[in-house]
Amino acid sequence: MSTTWDVGRARLGWWAMAAVLAGVLAFVVYSFIGTFVFGVFVYYAVRPVYRRLRTRIRPPTLAAMVSLLVFAFPALLLLAYASAIGLQELNSYIAAHPDSFQQLESVVAPYVDVASVVRDPQSILSSSDTLAALEGAIKAAQGYLGFFGSVALHTFVMFTIAFYLLRDDGRLASWFHRRFDDAEGVVHAYAKRVDTDFSNIFFGNILNAVITAIIGAISYSLLDYVAPAGVGVPYPALLGVLTGIASLVPVVGIKLIYVPVTVLLAVRAATAGPETFWFPALYVAVSFVIVDVVPDLVLRPYVSGRNLHLGMVMLAYIFGPLLFGWYGIFLGPMLLVLIVHFVRLVLPELLAGAPIKSEPVGPSTTTAGTVQTSLDDVAQGGTSDDD
Repeated sequence: MSTTWDVGRARLGWWAMAAVLAGVLAFVVYSFIGTFVFGVFVYYAVRPVYRRLRTRIRPPTLAAMVSLLVFAFPALLLLAYASAIGLQELNSYIAAHPDSFQQLESVVAPYVDVASVVRDPQSILSSSDTLAALEGAIKAAQGYLGFFGSVALHTFVMFTIAFYLLRDDGRLASWFHRRFDDAEGVVHAYAKRVDTDFSNIFFGNILNAVITAIIGAISYSLLDYVAPAGVGVPYPALLGVLTGIASLVPVVGIKLIYVPVTVLLAVRAATAGPETFWFPALYVAVSFVIVDVVPDLVLRPYVSGRNLHLGMVMLAYIFGPLLFGWYGIFLGPMLLVLIVHFVRLVLPELLAGAPIKSEPVGPSTTTAGTVQTSLDDVAQGGTSDDD
């Protein structure tokens, strides 16, 4: 009797320690939830590139570093710069309409204060004293050293998470399946479908939005530079960022942005004179070919096998930021994927004991056809070549 009690007490102690450690881990993840979620996004966004590179670059550690530093880091810098310029332009628009956007102004103000240290290159180049303009930007940045230090720390953690997920995802999947796989294959089917839809959402949808925002901000800023007087692109960088966000909307996408702007430019051209109508036509051509078609052609081959309803995905993009903040655009779809496949696969097993149907899940990217997710290899007893 005492032996049974001793064993039970020992197990109870271990369970208590497990609960404490789980609570500590949950607290750490919660404190840096945006960083962790963005790190997962970077992993899925760069994973197809990494899988191509690791067949040519050895060891896998070097391939992961090249993937992040050459592809991910420059893209994030461009996105951060375009967003900062867009925030300044949004602040200018709010200042011009103070009665209509009082609540929005209080929300945007803290971010505008930081974004103000970024200067529009066109304004610096057009300044009579370029050196003085640069010195002003540097002095403004010095007032936010603490903020930039925090951003640097979070960026380092984010890239560290993405790096180790790229390099060691095979080992992690192997450990997970050795510990938690079941005879019915529920765990493997659930993990595989979640991985597929994470890849669709992060690499297909959100990466497309990021690239569209960058291309749009650059393209519209250049267009505004050559625009005739009175027919310029309104808030070009902000327009580019909004275009990227609109690309998340199914079917219509960025047409929600550039069609109304085209009408506005046409009205301006009619006021300025018929000789300026070439600019609205050029704007339509750039918006359709460079901002709309090019990102779609580049990323469309990688987006296949959608398993989620487009309406639910769009609602996840909307409610995610409203509930969680800026990182909700990544966390919202993640929670949607986890919930949907839990209801499809696990809940019937829990409620009625219905056997899981091992339906094949197609690769989420064309690169996955040759280098498939390590979950499949683990199911067959294989290991990743990243060892």
